[in-house]
Amino acid sequence: MRTTTLITAAALTALTALPTDGQDMRTVSMSRALSGQNALDVQVKYGAGSLSIQPADGGVLYALDLRYDESQFEPVTEFDGRRLQVGVEGRGRNIDLDDDDDGRLDLRLAPGVPMDLRLEFGAGRASVDLGGLALRDLDLETGASESRIDVSRPNPEMLRRAEFDVGAADFEATRLGNLNLEELVVNAGVGRVALDFSGELQRDVRVEVDMGLGALELRVPDGIGVRLDKDSFLTSMNADGFDRRDGVYYSSNWESAERRIQVHVNAAFGSISVTRIR
Repeated sequence: MRTTTLITAAALTALTALPTDGQDMRTVSMSRALSGQNALDVQVKYGAGSLSIQPADGGVLYALDLRYDESQFEPVTEFDGRRLQVGVEGRGRNIDLDDDDDGRLDLRLAPGVPMDLRLEFGAGRASVDLGGLALRDLDLETGASESRIDVSRPNPEMLRRAEFDVGAADFEATRLGNLNLEELVVNAGVGRVALDFSGELQRDVRVEVDMGLGALELRVPDGIGVRLDKDSFLTSMNADGFDRRDGVYYSSNWESAERRIQVHVNAAFGSISVTRIR
């Protein structure tokens, strides 16, 4: 098994590698001040453990703290002027992840800098706050994990397309209206997926969901019009206040709403629910 953590940013101001209390555990810390960067290509790959991503403090391009098992992994960093790769790479094929909770990556990224973000996360727990990040491209991939994504502040850049690939996971994304996006694509395997579209919806949004076995929860503010159609085998539907016409579900305010969300779901087994929120 090969496990790599990649983080792209621009340059390095501090690097420390200190032993921790756990056996063979070490911590690496890095940070870089803003210095006129006009773009970032950020890539994160993290195999197992605990992952946290948040906006950085003012004047900071990026900062991170990485805790890893030195007997199984080694840190890797590469920087090419626009993209910085920082990570841990497995030292061998047989990696023991029984104590994966000991591993941790905390990453802070500069809000306001135009950014492409790709996140690949394996097993464990992920807490990601994208609030204020200037996202132009967003691609998130999770494995057998418990993942919480939040967009606490509006995205100042237009995001044409975001994609979430969710494995056997408990996945929840909140305040998606703040992403400033046109299209959201969700590919889910087994588990629970919750999509909350509160926030400042800037335009009509298309949502494509492809699910295997699990529960899909859609939470939509009262004033947003919703149109939902589904291709499914054995999937139940719970959508109070919706009219069904020609196999398609429409919210009562579909025609009059200033903003609309069109949802297409392709599902095999499970349930779909639509809840109104204030």
